[in-house]
Amino acid sequence: SPSVSPSLSPSVSPSLSPSVSLSLSPSVSLSVSPSLSPSVSPSVSPFLSPSVSPSLSPSVSPSLHNLFCKKLQQCCVLFDFLDCVADLKGKEIKRAALNELVESVATSRGVLIEPLYPEAIKMISVNIFRTLPPSENPEFDPEEDEPTLEASWPHLQLVYEFFLRFLESPDFQPSMAKRYVDQKFVLQLLELFDSEDPREREYLKTILHRVYGKLLGLRAYIRKQINNIFLRFIYETEHFNGVAELLEILGSIINGFALPLKSEHKQFLVRVLIPLHTAKSLSIFHAQLAYCVVQFMEKDATVTEYIIRGLLKYWPKTCTQKEVMFLGEIEEILDVIEPSQFIRVQEPLFKQITACISSPHFQVAERALYFWNNEYILSLIEENSQVILPLVFTTLYRVSKEHWNQTIVSLIYNVLKTFMEMNSKLFDDLTASYKVDKQKELKRERERAELWRGLEEQKERRLQTLGETSRNQKNLQERGEPPQPSSPQTALPKQPDLKPSGPSSTT
Repeated sequence: SPSVSPSLSPSVSPSLSPSVSLSLSPSVSLSVSPSLSPSVSPSVSPFLSPSVSPSLSPSVSPSLHNLFCKKLQQCCVLFDFLDCVADLKGKEIKRAALNELVESVATSRGVLIEPLYPEAIKMISVNIFRTLPPSENPEFDPEEDEPTLEASWPHLQLVYEFFLRFLESPDFQPSMAKRYVDQKFVLQLLELFDSEDPREREYLKTILHRVYGKLLGLRAYIRKQINNIFLRFIYETEHFNGVAELLEILGSIINGFALPLKSEHKQFLVRVLIPLHTAKSLSIFHAQLAYCVVQFMEKDATVTEYIIRGLLKYWPKTCTQKEVMFLGEIEEILDVIEPSQFIRVQEPLFKQITACISSPHFQVAERALYFWNNEYILSLIEENSQVILPLVFTTLYRVSKEHWNQTIVSLIYNVLKTFMEMNSKLFDDLTASYKVDKQKELKRERERAELWRGLEEQKERRLQTLGETSRNQKNLQERGEPPQPSSPQTALPKQPDLKPSGPSSTT
């Protein structure tokens, strides 16, 4: 399951006052400075009611519930963090109130009663649901550029932490929460995954996973909306910041699928996960995507052929970086493939691997040759050497003589040595056959060269004849004699028969 949310630290929220210390370990420790006492509240901010100022105590009583509710209402006040110096004391009081709410939910039992659910969800909604600003850099590259961090993170982080503690509380009642955490709420939560701030996406990932685990009625809707986000990303926008986090959640969801797999799940694999490999930004989320694909294989081996043929269909033609990633994913798949499924895909798969071995880019060739260092893959190759060795032998032999990189040549020699030890008779037969084919090819090249040489000589003779004819006619004109037309038989020499004999005449 997704990792627990990141901890609050001074490096994450530099604006947090030193007087407030907070640790997000299972036991939440909190110390509030005297400056946040009740006597300060009425004069600090007109938005914060003085009746809410008393601290929440661990003991549960009716007055505590009333105070908890008022604290939730108090935290619905929003502040402008784009102005760093505006209402600093009000921001500090809200942060202290959020800290108390987090501590109370995490450490006290019996706090979450039914009247508090709508107030808690309202406070969460008011604070986190917002229109995400457009990127400051229209050509934002997640691999190269620094993300734009959320200005209101000192408060937003505590709201997310409260939401997470709220969902993980032993007092949490899904039957009550489902009235307020509905489909609209989940849809707005999923839209926040497009935030550029990785800290926010990390919280959202953990929270959505908890919602999926506790509110069973929303599971199908969550899967459907994630499906829609991915389809829009693949075919329309080609931009969504939270693809990696959503795939990480899906990895846990796929792991819990019941067998046999529903057709809905198989369609998601074929129509969404496999086409996701075509994205330009594949490197950002490839690890999570490959994990999801392998999870499907481990659940149901019959989807193996769909996966491998889908990857071969979308195999990159010009991007060597993506080609290396595809080879890495193929190796992960072959690590868990069943021998019966391997037989079904071995021919198209090793044709592609052979093409990668002959790639002039040494990283692609090197990654493909590393397959022979995997013991399980090597055992599959040995069991099917009669099919695989003829597919790759010619390329291995040729590249070993022609490749510019000595590391690749050494790896190929090791592979050839492995094949020789694996099936010496087949290896010798293929070597002899390769040499015969090579001799035939050299013979065809010589005949082709001779044919072209004959055509060049014929062209020169024809040009020479035409030149002599032109000079003769010019001489006759100078003498005043009428030019005598030459017959085709005398103007052009008879063309020699250059048709080569033997089986290579079609060339």
